[in-house]
Amino acid sequence: MNTFTGNSDRELSPDEKLAERYFDNLRVEKGLSRLTIVAYESDIKEFLKYMRSAGKKPPADMTMETTLAFLASSERYKSPSSRARTLSAVKGFFRYLCDEGTLSDSGIDALSAPKVLRRIPFVLAQHEIERLLSLPDAGTLGIRDRALLEFDYSTGLRVSELCDLKLEHIDQDRRFVRVRGKGSKERIVPYGRSADAALILYLASSRPRLLGKRISAYVFLNYRGGRLSRVGFWKLLRKYASVAGLSAHISPHTLRHSFATHLLEGGADLRAVQELLGHSSIATTQIYTKLDMDYLLEVHRTFHPRG
Repeated sequence: MNTFTGNSDRELSPDEKLAERYFDNLRVEKGLSRLTIVAYESDIKEFLKYMRSAGKKPPADMTMETTLAFLASSERYKSPSSRARTLSAVKGFFRYLCDEGTLSDSGIDALSAPKVLRRIPFVLAQHEIERLLSLPDAGTLGIRDRALLEFDYSTGLRVSELCDLKLEHIDQDRRFVRVRGKGSKERIVPYGRSADAALILYLASSRPRLLGKRISAYVFLNYRGGRLSRVGFWKLLRKYASVAGLSAHISPHTLRHSFATHLLEGGADLRAVQELLGHSSIATTQIYTKLDMDYLLEVHRTFHPRG
């Protein structure tokens, strides 16, 4: 099944065939994550659609000017983050076509992405985490939910990594998990005693009941015995957050942000946190140092005699 026609037998146009080759390059050669590729596919499809509607013929008419006109054509690309991602997708497509000899230099690299202000992530305080983790009951789904929340907070996994986790990835003897993250990069992440106890109980009691007579390689299952989805995790997290009276801003990434922040508050090395999170650049991890500094300022003002 290709991106442009789905299950249809329609013949791809020449520009669509070029785009499909680019998408294959992203998957096979670049090793980008599935979600990034889906976003890039959507952007390139919109770009080619715009060019056809404007009477332009790709790839010959793919220039810096047509790209700017495309970005100005829709409300979808008004935010700096949307423009930056879309420009990255289009520039990557241009470079691929230039490398393939299909397109000469279009001047596209002269376009710079808008500066995207990096937001300070929302995190839970440690006592709020404790309250959240105490809520699941001793029923089948409650045992699963407790293991899921404990494990996510203990490892800081992305929600997609958590949902894709398989039994073979966990070393229970040494309490670590092998994670394949963005760009298919593998990393080793340890987990703590509380997560271990919750996981052991879930694997011994709750998971077999959810699975029934079915077989699944995935660790965390939904109530039907299938792989738990990102949306499923989001729903259960919001449910517990509501019961706990926590902020409506909570998302699956909140536990990951809290994991990193609490490690730094406890004195963890920034490079170690970078490795645990699977960040390719230390700059991505450094956003948490601002949170750590706020914490240190709060401690100083609260406890110093002249704070």
